[in-house]
Amino acid sequence: MLPKSPAAKARIANQARARVLTAWRGAGQVAAEIAARRASKTVGDILPQVLSGMRLDQKLAESQIQSVWGRVIDPQIAAHAKPTGLARGTLFVSVDSNTWLSEIVRYRRHEILERLQLAAGKTTVQRISFRVG
Repeated sequence: MLPKSPAAKARIANQARARVLTAWRGAGQVAAEIAARRASKTVGDILPQVLSGMRLDQKLAESQIQSVWGRVIDPQIAAHAKPTGLARGTLFVSVDSNTWLSEIVRYRRHEILERLQLAAGKTTVQRISFRVG
C-alpha cells in the first residue's frame, strides 16, 4: 500500500535519507565496528615496525662491506676472495680455491679482520668465516 499524500511521501523519503546518513556517519555501528576503527594506527606508528622487519640496517652494513672490501684488502687477495654475506657480526667470504683459502686463513685472517673493523666498525664485523665457493 503506497502513500498517496505528498506529506506521507516526503516523510518516507526523509526516513530513508536519515537511515543512509546514519549509516554513512557510523552512528548505527555496533561496538565491534567502533572498536576496530579506534584500533587503527597511523603510518607513523606502523612505519618503524615495517622498516625493522626489512632489516635495512643489515643490508646497509653488507653494502658498506662490499664497498670497503676493494679499498682496504690487498688487491691480490681481493681478486680471489669476495664477501658474500653478513650475519650476527660474522662476515662470510667466498674464496675461489683451496690454495687461497689456506693462504688467507693461515697468514692473512687477522690482518683482514683488523682492516675491516677499522673501516666498518668493530660491531659490524666481529668474525670472518672463509669458505671455498
